[in-house]
Amino acid sequence: MRKTKEVLRLKFACGLSDRQIARSCAIARSTVGEYLRRFAQASLSWPLSEEIDDGQLDRLLFPPLSSLPPPLSRPLPSWPQLNGELRKKGVTLMLLWEEYRDLHPEGYGYNRFCDHYRLWLGKRDLVLRQEYKAGQKMFVDYAGKTMEVVDPATGEVKEAQIFVSVLGGSNYTFAEATWTQTLPDWIGSHVRAFEYFQGSCDELIPDYVERHIIGVMCPSPLCARTYGSPRALWVVGAEAGT
Repeated sequence: MRKTKEVLRLKFACGLSDRQIARSCAIARSTVGEYLRRFAQASLSWPLSEEIDDGQLDRLLFPPLSSLPPPLSRPLPSWPQLNGELRKKGVTLMLLWEEYRDLHPEGYGYNRFCDHYRLWLGKRDLVLRQEYKAGQKMFVDYAGKTMEVVDPATGEVKEAQIFVSVLGGSNYTFAEATWTQTLPDWIGSHVRAFEYFQGSCDELIPDYVERHIIGVMCPSPLCARTYGSPRALWVVGAEAGT
């Protein structure tokens, strides 16, 4: 059930930020933004009329699909431009879709938007297709951005590192948050990834994580030896990525 009215109350009656509302309602900040955008487009004002109940509010902000333009008439973005934006740090398809919907409220939903993007990618002349066998390679890296973690008791905010591993043959993904990118966290994340996947792989393909591979944090070859240790990493080889 949508928490539309609660989002509006926290925004206009309590003056909370989108981030604070998202935490309070246990929803994504992008969802908060979507509710507020739809509220503004519906030309409603706060406080709401007593005649508007939750059901009517939902119908006003989320009209049935039958009232939207036919799919073929809905606008699409410039895919080459969007593809270029995706190369920038911190830019995701979700972010670009939200910007697209800001410009075209009647446009496609996120899943269909992604389908069209993948269709466009498949039609380009130059395509590098890489195929991986199941269990052959696991790609590992840290996400470019950290994630805020809030202590509910004290309100203290700390930055967590996001470790991501992906199986090449299936795109099956494991991700977790750790406080640092130090060697114990780096190795521990690998082990927990294998536990999650319930198996190992033939090769590990890290991005160029210099501090772990050549030992910026530890002058000796300890980092490289630990990363290649059969005991530490379930008997896998390591191949530096580019």
